[in-house]
Amino acid sequence: MAIPLSYSYRNLLTRRLTSFLTAAGMGLVVFVFAAVLMLAEGLRQTLVATGSYDNAVVLRAGSETEVQSAIDRNQAGIVSTQPEIALAPGGRLVASEAMVLVNLPKRGTGKPANVMIRGVQPTSLALRREVRLSQGRWFRSGSNELVAGAQIARRFQGVGLGEELRFAMRTWKVVGVLEAGNTGFSSEIWGDVEQILQAFRRTVFSSVILRLREPAAFETLKARLEADPRLPVQVRREVEFYEAQSRRLADFIRLLGMVLIGIFGCGAVLGAMVTMYAQVGTRISEIGTMRALGFSRSQILLAFLVEAGLLGLTGCLLGLIPASLLNFVTLSTVNWASFAELSFRFSLTPGIIAKSLAFGLGMGIVGGLLPALKAARLPLLEALRAP
Repeated sequence: MAIPLSYSYRNLLTRRLTSFLTAAGMGLVVFVFAAVLMLAEGLRQTLVATGSYDNAVVLRAGSETEVQSAIDRNQAGIVSTQPEIALAPGGRLVASEAMVLVNLPKRGTGKPANVMIRGVQPTSLALRREVRLSQGRWFRSGSNELVAGAQIARRFQGVGLGEELRFAMRTWKVVGVLEAGNTGFSSEIWGDVEQILQAFRRTVFSSVILRLREPAAFETLKARLEADPRLPVQVRREVEFYEAQSRRLADFIRLLGMVLIGIFGCGAVLGAMVTMYAQVGTRISEIGTMRALGFSRSQILLAFLVEAGLLGLTGCLLGLIPASLLNFVTLSTVNWASFAELSFRFSLTPGIIAKSLAFGLGMGIVGGLLPALKAARLPLLEALRAP
């Protein structure tokens, strides 16, 4: 005969305040644990969503970002003639683009931060299905007009619809605002690539973006371009390129978060241990009675571990509820790959929920292990003589 689950549950209810305070401490740790994972996942999803699996990015060999890359016009022309490029009614789906960084002041604080300016061609919009114009109009080719990402338009001075910017010894007017969902394009400003190159005294593009006829044709295209002696380039799937952009910062967030979680987690485990030791100390005679009724040491051990596990799960729920509200929070940080401002949201996934539940349950069981062993090892006669 096993000890029923209700026994462990009722014992926690009889000491509501102590159980709640212990669970709340564990809930705080679970909240931090989930928030760190949500932060890293939100950053990853934002950059991965920026890319498309059937798009390819051509960069100079050895470049990690578009800002570092340089592809001259002859090289861009060779890339644009490849047979794997998809066709549209308006022509081939390929665009040569330029990326530059400018320093702009933030609204409210006036503090400067780097913002990415992307010089694009007419086909660039067709290559990004997630990008749409939400306000104003598209810029005219050959003009000093810009279209700003929604996140940048809200956060920086001079980037709102109808406002003007001054950089590269020119005055630029923002004539539209683009929405790009939860992608990095919402944190960029787009303009005519030829005007961007002229303003910054440049003669080379940063990258060539193309749509593949078939995603499976990527390896063939990659092998041909990278083997061409005229093209010192590397070819990457767009989604993989942007995922690599997030890796360094996401790894740092996880590492820093795990250090904090380790410190807080030790405190939460000790709190659970103290609570469970108190539970054992006040129920010695009860444990002796259970032993006399025929319950084994292993059954008593399991009952106290279940009690500690329930404490951990309660703490997990207390932590996950406020963590889920972070889904509505948008943050901005510097992308360590491009050194530009990037806005993104926390992201709570089923995997993070499962990891948080396992983490909370694990804290409870680890904290309750020693008290449970003490309860299981109590000598029968000593337990029965306890007051």
